[in-house]
Amino acid sequence: MPTLNHDTVQHTVPVTAPAPLVFDLLADLGSWPHFHGPSVHAEPIGVDGHGQRFRHWWVIDDHTVRTWEASWQFAREQLRIGYEFAPHQPGAAGVRGSWTVHPSSDTTAQVRWEQTVVGEGSHDAAGAEREMRELLDAVRSAAEHDEERRDLVVDFEDPLFVAGPVEAAYEYLYEADKWPERIPHVSRLVLEEKVPNIQFFDMDTHTPDGSPHTTRSVRICLPNHRILYKQIHLPKLLDGHTGHWSFTPTREGFILGARHTAVIKPSALSILGPDTTVLDARRYLRRVLSANSMSNLRLAKAYAEERQDG
Repeated sequence: MPTLNHDTVQHTVPVTAPAPLVFDLLADLGSWPHFHGPSVHAEPIGVDGHGQRFRHWWVIDDHTVRTWEASWQFAREQLRIGYEFAPHQPGAAGVRGSWTVHPSSDTTAQVRWEQTVVGEGSHDAAGAEREMRELLDAVRSAAEHDEERRDLVVDFEDPLFVAGPVEAAYEYLYEADKWPERIPHVSRLVLEEKVPNIQFFDMDTHTPDGSPHTTRSVRICLPNHRILYKQIHLPKLLDGHTGHWSFTPTREGFILGARHTAVIKPSALSILGPDTTVLDARRYLRRVLSANSMSNLRLAKAYAEERQDG
């Protein structure tokens, strides 16, 4: 990555994909967790004089999440995305940058990232360069394998109406350390929460067909709104798995939703049998993930409605 001076860095990568597709992947901050390992969630938090504000959560290692805020400007006609870190971000005040997608042909493009540090304050320029290089590589891979990637992604949400308080259902799902006592398919769970509302846990589960799984996940808990998760140590069949529990109030109660976005690992299809196809794996995942989710939804519903009756 060429460094222009001590305040500005720049990096350009070629992508064998149409420029609008590359731009859309970069601009859809909510989709980054599906193809970029460190990304866990981007939450819209309003608008300011610099653009749309988002709070971001990125995994740094198996025990650490970095939270940061930035304002974003999306100019699709120019295929340009600008950003500026929030002034109160430690070590990042005065950091702004951009991504610009330049079409090389109808099916190829160049993506240029540039970031500038203005004003005083410390900033980990080497770390930023490394992270942006990793992000650009992830975007390039996602764009160049877009059709195959879409075929491998199983994305769905199961909803269930609950006639009880949101707070009770949220409590039930937030208290993951109690799941082995509450949820039949969870046999072990070790939880750590060093920072409030950011959880890591190791969990042993079994699917309805009896298959055991051990995973490690990170969760971002937004009280009484959503609990978002990303598996960072995955089952053998998957290349990725993210999702959330959502709590949507209605006049009569609320809708409790369980969302999954799972990415099939093509090289692991034989786990399900020697002649397993991608479609077979999609059907299997849709069935087993939904079965476990619906079980959890019903248990959370019963817990909340018992509190309502009481």
